[in-house]
Amino acid sequence: MNQSSLAFAGVLLLAVTTPLQAQSVNAGRGEVPVTVPASWDQDAPAPLIVLLHGYTSSGARHDAYFGMSDIADEYGFLLLAPDGNREEGGDWNRFWNGSDACCDLERSGVDDVGYILALIDAVSEQWSVDPLRVYLVGHSNGGFMSYRIAYEHPERIAAIASLAGAAQGSQRPPPAAPVNILQIHGTADEVIRYGGGEIGENRYPGASATVAQWARWNGCNREARGREARDLDASLPGHETGALVYVAGCAPGGRVTLWTISSGSHSPRFIKSFAAQIVEWLYAHPKPGD
Repeated sequence: MNQSSLAFAGVLLLAVTTPLQAQSVNAGRGEVPVTVPASWDQDAPAPLIVLLHGYTSSGARHDAYFGMSDIADEYGFLLLAPDGNREEGGDWNRFWNGSDACCDLERSGVDDVGYILALIDAVSEQWSVDPLRVYLVGHSNGGFMSYRIAYEHPERIAAIASLAGAAQGSQRPPPAAPVNILQIHGTADEVIRYGGGEIGENRYPGASATVAQWARWNGCNREARGREARDLDASLPGHETGALVYVAGCAPGGRVTLWTISSGSHSPRFIKSFAAQIVEWLYAHPKPGD
C-alpha cells in the first residue's frame, strides 16, 4: 500500500453539517469544536464520542461522512472531531500516529495519544462527562489510532468502533484492562485489506485477527457466535453485513464484535441509520461501574 492510495481513499468531498450547539476546547493545537446536545444538563453526565478521521482527511469531513453531529441531540452525547497533525511538505496530509504501519509515514513520533487524552480532559473540565461512557470512533488511520489509545489507556476508554482500522501488528502483552471493541470492515477494501497487509515495510493484522487478539486479551472464549445480518452499505443489496460476537467468558467491559461488510469498500456509502447503529452499540457497552 503506497502513500498516494491512502491519500486518495482519505478524501471525502462531502458537505459539513453545522451542529445546533458548537463550542470548543484547546489542548495545544488550536481550537477544536465541541458539539453539545441541546438536552445537555450539568447535573446529568453525558457520554463523549471522539471521532478520528482517516489519513489526509479532517474532523469536519469525517463528521459529515459519519453523520455523528446530526444525531447528537437525539442521543444526547458530546462530540469531538479533532484534526491530526500535518506532514511536513508534499501535500501536507493530516495523519494520526496510530501504529507502526499507519500513518506517521515520516516517523515524526508525534504524541497523538497524549493529545487526544488532553482533549478528553479539556472537555470534561468544561462539561459534565460520564467517565464510564467515553468512546472512540475511527475510520482507517483513525481506527488504528483508536486501537492504540484503547491499548495504552484502557482505563479511560469504554469502547471503540473502528471502520477499516487495525490493531498493532507486533505481539504484545495484554492491556491493563479490558475495552469493548467493534471492528467494521469490508471484504473488498483495497486500502486497508480485510485479511491484513502492509504499508511500507510494516504489516497490520486483518479484521478477524484484530478482534481475535482483543478477545484473547479480554478473556473471551475462542469461538465467536453469529448474530443477525445488518444493513450498513446503501450501495449493496439486502443485509450485506454479517456479525460475529465474542461474549462468553469476556471480562466485564470486554465484549468484542466484528461486522463484516460482504463486498464492502474502504469507504462504504452508509445507509441513513449507520451513525445511529454505531451509537446504539456504544451505548450498550459502557465501562463497568464500581
